[in-house]
Amino acid sequence: MSPSSSDPRARRAKQLKWAAAIIMVVLAIAGGLLGLRSPMLHQYEYQEDVYLSLNGSAIVYVTASIPALVALHGMDLPVDPSAPVDRVKLRALFSGPGVTASSISMWRRHGRRFASVRVDTADVRRLSEALPFERCTFEFARSKTGYRFVEHVGPAATLPVGRVGWSGDELVGYRWHIPSKIDSHNTLEVNFLRGNILVWEQSLAARQAGVPLRMDVDMQPQSILYRTLWLFGLSAASAMAVVVLFLWWIVRKGRPRAAKHLRRAGPKYPHS
Repeated sequence: MSPSSSDPRARRAKQLKWAAAIIMVVLAIAGGLLGLRSPMLHQYEYQEDVYLSLNGSAIVYVTASIPALVALHGMDLPVDPSAPVDRVKLRALFSGPGVTASSISMWRRHGRRFASVRVDTADVRRLSEALPFERCTFEFARSKTGYRFVEHVGPAATLPVGRVGWSGDELVGYRWHIPSKIDSHNTLEVNFLRGNILVWEQSLAARQAGVPLRMDVDMQPQSILYRTLWLFGLSAASAMAVVVLFLWWIVRKGRPRAAKHLRRAGPKYPHS
């Protein structure tokens, strides 16, 4: 028998290492199940994220390539990736009566220039007064059980952009962050994500061709913010309690073996 196999300290250290490894694997799997299942992890050519509030206000993040903004919304912007984009002009294109654009960021991907713009409005129904949404209609009103939100996406501008590197499999994505419990919706069930997120997808070719897209949701009148925070805190506390109990069990399991080993060894200096 090797010294390390009979040493209670070495055995205990080995057990703690195995416990730490198991905990890391469990947390990684839990994180994947809770947060990584999302079709919006795809790289969309055009994407809208709508953060709706029960008072009718909304924050919208539009993330798209410059060629997509030109083709779908008719924006007067350079599609050449080496040409500079006027941020002041871009902000003005996304603004309108009751609609304010801000927080513009830009980068390149697949040889095309992309932009992300934040749009704020106190009334989501007024989004259609800004150029990127003028071909859409928005409905937000009380229903029998809560609120109903509907968006009709109309025809695209279909401006030609030339050869910009599109392969034909580019996608357009719409994601809604709903502030209360969802009663019904018209997207695929697989696109109803955790955290009250609804996703609709359409091919860029279909969007350019003006294939109609209708999105709707019925929601309850009570916000889920506090309920979500409470459940998250409770889940985190429960997970920590499990980790602490598991480590305590590992440590306690090693103590009797150490005591038994010392009893077998006997005292180092026997009594006279």
